[in-house]
Parts: sequence; structure tokens; C-alpha cells
Amino acid sequence: MKTEERSDSSRPAEEPAAPAGRAGHRPDLVAAGVGALLVAVACGVGWAWQSADGRLQAQWPPLLASWHPHVGPGTPAALTVAAVVVAYGPALADRLPWRRLLLTAWATALAWIFSLALIEGWYRGIARRLTTKHEYLRVIDRFDDIPAALRGFTDHIVVGPPGNWPAHVAGHPPGATLTFVWLDRIGLGGGAWAGVFCIVLGASGVAAVLIAVRALAGERLARRAAPFLALAPFAVWTGTSADGYFAGVAAWSIALLALAATRRSLLAACASGLLFGWTCYLSYGLPLIALPLATVLLITHTTRPVLPFLTAALTVPLAFTLTGFAWWEAYPLLVERYYQGAGGVRPYAYWVWGNLAAATLAVGLATAAGLRRTLAATPSAALGALHPRRPAPTAEAALTLLVLAALLALLAADLSGMSKAETERIWQPFYFWLLPATALLPVRGRRGWLGAQAGVALLVNHLVWTGW
Repeated sequence: MKTEERSDSSRPAEEPAAPAGRAGHRPDLVAAGVGALLVAVACGVGWAWQSADGRLQAQWPPLLASWHPHVGPGTPAALTVAAVVVAYGPALADRLPWRRLLLTAWATALAWIFSLALIEGWYRGIARRLTTKHEYLRVIDRFDDIPAALRGFTDHIVVGPPGNWPAHVAGHPPGATLTFVWLDRIGLGGGAWAGVFCIVLGASGVAAVLIAVRALAGERLARRAAPFLALAPFAVWTGTSADGYFAGVAAWSIALLALAATRRSLLAACASGLLFGWTCYLSYGLPLIALPLATVLLITHTTRPVLPFLTAALTVPLAFTLTGFAWWEAYPLLVERYYQGAGGVRPYAYWVWGNLAAATLAVGLATAAGLRRTLAATPSAALGALHPRRPAPTAEAALTLLVLAALLALLAADLSGMSKAETERIWQPFYFWLLPATALLPVRGRRGWLGAQAGVALLVNHLVWTGW
């Protein structure tokens, strides 16, 4: 089988990922056990804290969920998708031609997300999610005159003045709301179309991550990560929340910059910059995606895409500013609104580590084990990247740096105090880039780790009502 490899000198040397004998399975199992223990402690402490004074503002911490064991129409499909991926995913990922693998991974992620969402049924699981009182579709009719709505957008962020925005509209720059306004304008209005849009764009992030990993760390590691990306536990929250859409846009920005850096593509650099600019107007926390983007340049040892990237990226804030919305004026008002609501009640002392327990559920125990290997490889990868006469990084080192950048972005979001709870949903743009750490796990145990990943998602989706 032939694959489309390049001889570009900026590409890292192809190298096998962590063989089974390097550190053995036991440290990986310990790392997964630590992740499970963190979740158990967060559940126990959170339940006691919430029962005592209700300040966590979450019925089943560390998730924003309530206890509700159930099955639904999507249950047979979800079990089938999980079983097929566990049984055949690794072998198919190794053998399929590259382009077919990308389409298969995307299609599998779509099937996985849809089947999990349909456990609640079509209406409750998909069509209703983006129409509730906190969501974007509640304000579509207030954007009949888009320039006027943007000019007055900041006047309705803080609770108090008449007509303040619903929580999610106020909590995000207007790019998020405008997306659903434009969908409505082209005849795709309503919760069902909005939900399907978020699922399709969110699932496409799987292909984007695979493209980036292949460009930066080689095809072998990308293939090993593919089944884990397709069967990601955070698919529970991708179907459907707008954060799945945000994650897909951010993922393609990084993937296109990776292609721009390794293939010297001006078009890819411009497209990456444009998507990054748009990403920053989807969520106030997503400028942190700059960390993985900068790491792409570090891995490839090039600054060639920077000028076209920045030129394209700046067109988005320029357009919004000229239309009347200033990001830097809105953000302080968003902070005020955040502390007017649950953000001002939820204790930082719990959520600063409870968020990480929610993240563990979202990325799964296999990712926790992969992150152990990532952290173990970090000193040598970092020293190699910072060496004044640095050679091209090995495949493993390149992947380590990419995953580490996403982890640092996630930790920065956590320490900011602006992500107290709901991080299983909000941090999806970062989770996408943690899952490739699973490529560092030994080949022999991949099916077991995939089963653990699927088990987490299935248990969460069947035991609690997530509300997303």
C-alpha cells in the first residue's frame, strides 16, 4: 500500500511509538488508577459539599449533571459502534489507505456522537439542546439587523439593564450567536439543524487532529491515535453543545498551520489564521489555542507561515471592530456577568481540581495513561526543542510537545477561575489534542484501552442526565 509521504526536511523522522517493553504496562495502569481515584474523590467530596450548602451549583459534581439511570433509542447503536471500534478499529487504522482512514474516522466519530445523543431520543438529545433558556437560538429574532445588534451587544451582557442576553450568548463573543443566525437565514433554522451542524463540525475535528499529527509526528502515530479519537468519551458533550463546533474550528486551524509549516502552503497559512481569528470570536477562552499553534512552529522550526497567518487572523477582529463590537471591551463585562451568576457562588477551592476530574471523564483513562508517557518524555523533548542547534524532533518528541501545549492551555484555563464547572463541555477544544497521547501506549493493549474509553462514555451517558 502506498501512502502520500513527503520528503520535506521539516518533517520529523518517523519513529516507533513507545514499545511495550520500554516502561511496561504497570505505570500506565497506575496512571489510569490515579485518574479514576481523582474522579472518585471529586464525586465524594463534591456530593458532600453540594449537600451541605449547594454552593457547587452542580447536582452530580464534578459534572453538571443529575443522577438518572436510563436507556434509550441510541443505546443499541452506541453499544454497536463501541464494540466494532474496539474489535476492528486498531487493525483498520493500521491498514486503510490514508484518505480512507480520515473519512472512516470522521464517519465513526459521527456515528458515535449521534448514537450517544440519541440515548435521550431525537428531541431531548438533539433538537432541544440548543433551544433552552440559556442558549443561542433564543435570540435569533434580535439579530434582524446584525450591525445594530453588534453595536449594542455589550449593552446586554451584564445582568441589570433590560433585555440582558441569555447566559451562553452573554458568555461568548457574538461569533457564536451569528453562526446560528446565519444558519437560520439560509433556511436551516431551529434546534435540529443547529444540533446536527455542531455534531458534524465537532466530529470533523477528528480528521483535523489526524492530519496535524501526521504532518508533525508522522503517519504511524496518527494511525495509532485514530481509533481513540473516533471513540472519544467527550463525544457525550459534543452531541450537542456549541462547544463541539468551537472545537472543530480550532482543530482545523491547528491542522492547517501544520500543513502550512510542513508543505510551505500560503493558502493553508491564511486559512489557519482566518479560522483562529474566528475561534477567538466564538469563545473568550479560546485565544489559548495560540499555545498549540505556536508549538506547531516550534516543532517544524519555521516562521514562514507567521506573516500570512497573522494577516488573515487579524481580518476577523478588524471586521468585528469596524461593525461595532470590541472584544476587549466585552471581556471585562463578561467577567462581571460571570460573577453575577454561578461563577460567583461556585468555590474555586473545589473546582480548581474538580475540573480536572471532569476532564478525566471527558478524555478517558487511556488518555490519562498516555499523558503519563507524555510527561515522562517531556524533559528530553523540551531540551531538544530549546537546543540552539536543534535537529528535527523525533516523532515521539513532536507528539509530546503538541500534547503538552494543549495540556498547558487547559491548565491555564483552569487556574484562571473562569472555568468553574462545566469543563467536560467547555474544554473540548483542548481535549482533542490530549487524546493523541494514546498513540504512545503499547500496541498490544490498544483494544483494552479502547474498551475502557468506550466504557466511560457509555456509563456517563446512561447513568446521568448531562443537560448537554
